[in-house]
Amino acid sequence: MQLLNTLYITTPETYLRLDNDTLRVEVDRETKLRVPLHHLSAVVSFGHIGFSAPLMHRLAGDGIALVMLDDNGRFKARLEGGVSGNVLLRQAHFQRVADPAFALDVARACVAGKIKNTRQVLQRGARESKQPDEAKTLSRLADDLAASLRALPAAPNLDVLRGLEGEAARQYFSGLNLLVRADRREAFQMDGRTRRPPRDRFNALLSFLYAMWMNDCRSALEAAGLDPQVGFLHALRPGRAALALDLMEEFRPWADRLALTLINRGQLEAKDFALREGGGVLLEGDARKTVVVAYQERKRDEINHPLLAQPMALGLVPFVQARLLARALRDDGAPYVPFVPK
Repeated sequence: MQLLNTLYITTPETYLRLDNDTLRVEVDRETKLRVPLHHLSAVVSFGHIGFSAPLMHRLAGDGIALVMLDDNGRFKARLEGGVSGNVLLRQAHFQRVADPAFALDVARACVAGKIKNTRQVLQRGARESKQPDEAKTLSRLADDLAASLRALPAAPNLDVLRGLEGEAARQYFSGLNLLVRADRREAFQMDGRTRRPPRDRFNALLSFLYAMWMNDCRSALEAAGLDPQVGFLHALRPGRAALALDLMEEFRPWADRLALTLINRGQLEAKDFALREGGGVLLEGDARKTVVVAYQERKRDEINHPLLAQPMALGLVPFVQARLLARALRDDGAPYVPFVPK
């Protein structure tokens, strides 16, 4: 299954090499792990990780993606073999991007999915809050997001739509601190969303989780035969996987929920983060492993897909959504429907 065959490498100074038909993981020249290549669809590395040339050639030849991220989880590079996929689908994809009305409709769907799912996070927090004032604040913010949703259909262009999305995100992040357990708020206080670099522990954790969701969304698009660089909501820029960012929008609240779980259950502590020169904050050492394991476990959670009306693992949903997007690109009568569980 797609959610089980990505290898994440988080230990600094790890070296990966080819050993016959196996990937060997070494730390200080000591073998820590061997993984048969036929079990893998992707290898994702964080920070300073080394790779042998024979391994890189073999991964490319076997169609196994090698993704390199920096310490903060920011995308640096991706190695893959020859481009595959349906050329007619890609042609339709490029034509649709050039159609302003269609592009706006897809972008609007991506934003709507994100706002609906973030609103559910706030509503759940309001229901579970034991502080009436905080519950009231969270409910008010959820109502504000409902107003943003109502404004989306009237957005005449992408600039206005992006403005609505940005304001909704600001309102949402202003309430996330209230979802952190009271005795952990001082250590995990967030002053809005910051990145490149993240300026607090909460933001550092979110950036790390978003990077993993981003990679899975990109892989899903490639598996569906789409070009992850060519998006609708996010502007096209060299090196930017704009369509993967589009698809990821509806999944960001799932990363937020996992971040809150890790914080509130005490699975991460203040000491698991380091302050870097320039004010950036970085998730360190064994804590990365904790987050990766929790992320992989969360992807195994079974959810009911509202459109297909059938249960499936959460980790498979990006692959379903990528195929729904491909269908919308091919079929005029099939609008893209974002993933919003009931």
